Amino acid sequence: MESMSAEPAPFTLDTQTRASLVEHNGIEVIAEDERTAKPSDLFWPWFAANVSVFGMSYAAFVYGFKVSFLQALIVTVIGVTISFLLCGIIAIAGKRGSAPTMVLSRAAFGVTGQKVPGVFSWLVSIGWETFLAIMATLATATVFDRLGWSGGTTTKILACAVIATLIVLASVAGYHTIMKMQSILTWLTGAVTILYVGLTLKEVDLSAVMSIESGSMTAVIGALVMVMTGFGLGWINIAADWSRYQSREASGSKIVLWNTIGGAIAPILLVSFGLLLVGSRPELQDGITNDPIGTLATILPVWLLLPFLLTAVLALVSGAVLGIYSSGLTLLSLGVKIPRPAAALIDGVILTAGTVWVVFFAQSFLGPFQSFLITLGVPIASWAGIMIADIALRKRDYDEQALFDPNGRYGAWDWVSIGTMLGASVVGWGLVINNFAEEAAWNNWQGYLLGPLGLGGRDGDWAWANLGVFAALILSFLITYVARRAKVARQEERA
Repeated sequence: MESMSAEPAPFTLDTQTRASLVEHNGIEVIAEDERTAKPSDLFWPWFAANVSVFGMSYAAFVYGFKVSFLQALIVTVIGVTISFLLCGIIAIAGKRGSAPTMVLSRAAFGVTGQKVPGVFSWLVSIGWETFLAIMATLATATVFDRLGWSGGTTTKILACAVIATLIVLASVAGYHTIMKMQSILTWLTGAVTILYVGLTLKEVDLSAVMSIESGSMTAVIGALVMVMTGFGLGWINIAADWSRYQSREASGSKIVLWNTIGGAIAPILLVSFGLLLVGSRPELQDGITNDPIGTLATILPVWLLLPFLLTAVLALVSGAVLGIYSSGLTLLSLGVKIPRPAAALIDGVILTAGTVWVVFFAQSFLGPFQSFLITLGVPIASWAGIMIADIALRKRDYDEQALFDPNGRYGAWDWVSIGTMLGASVVGWGLVINNFAEEAAWNNWQGYLLGPLGLGGRDGDWAWANLGVFAALILSFLITYVARRAKVARQEERA
């Protein structure tokens, strides 16, 4: 008999409702007849969200670690691929349980205990989508100014309003509309990005690029962690949201493959070209720090500025849509009792407010954002390690009813997982430092283990390697795989 304290059981939607433009599914389990997606369908949302020319700007961030072109190239290929491979592993859970990522993590953390990582997940998603909206707004102002039009306050207000509206409308519409939109944007943004590369190829100076001096191993590790955090690990907390419509018969290995290819191929190519471009023109690095897209537009002919702006903004909107859609689902998983479209709308209001504050009032946003990203990246990396271990330990599909019942087989709280996440986060934060101490002074408490562990303290070389993200991920995986093996086996044997 179902517990009186269980959450509402999944319900079945009629055909007319399912065919409407607005997705009505929330965090409930997807109905059997709606699980029709194929692994290859995962290519479109991940590719469209990551084909933005913003990927080229990561070249400036990688070079910021004082590494050579070859070192940066190796870091890019390995970091991007591994990070999206980890997303693909998390996506397997979507097929096994046909529910959003944070609902599925109840199997590892408990139905109530899931709210602990859920809060961090919601903050990460809100942060990412706001960041993308900010870049789209600033890029519009920069391009308009280059065209000789007004790039001032009025332009920024209008750009902010249009961009926020596009993001909110698409995320409110939901899964089916987003999937169709992403498949179209993939071709549009891909074509203009290829055109951008063709027109700026003449700017590349191979001799200048190859003359960049090599950096230390600690610098390489730091750049690697930054790339992983900025790409795949930035999406990992929502990876199963897009695989929950997969057929039960879908191959898990193919889900991993298509997720990895879709997410990784564009960033690898874009960052690689960016490394050539920024290495040839070092003056681009300073501009990218404050306005990534706008700076990349400054080397284009005037006739291409508007098409470039349109596709760059749409690509950023595409990424923000994935984030706000999933942040709405996470909000629901935290116990907020509203329809999914309303949850997406609430997050849209927060996104708009954040964009307005940064664009019109903040002096600098990139430094504080990166500091924020690394800080939240530590607990999210720990959560990912726990989830990946949990997925590896399980041999069966999830008990879908138990995901909503604190008295079911997954229980209300899993103190091993919660303790692992908290402990690994404490270790992780002790092994990272705030790289933007002046711009984000509120974050200067980190790095407290670098001295006691003989790593040179906050001023040593290892301080810049951001070892805490790796430590949190690996430590959480190993502890979970060992400590929860017997419990997972008992859960799967329970009638």
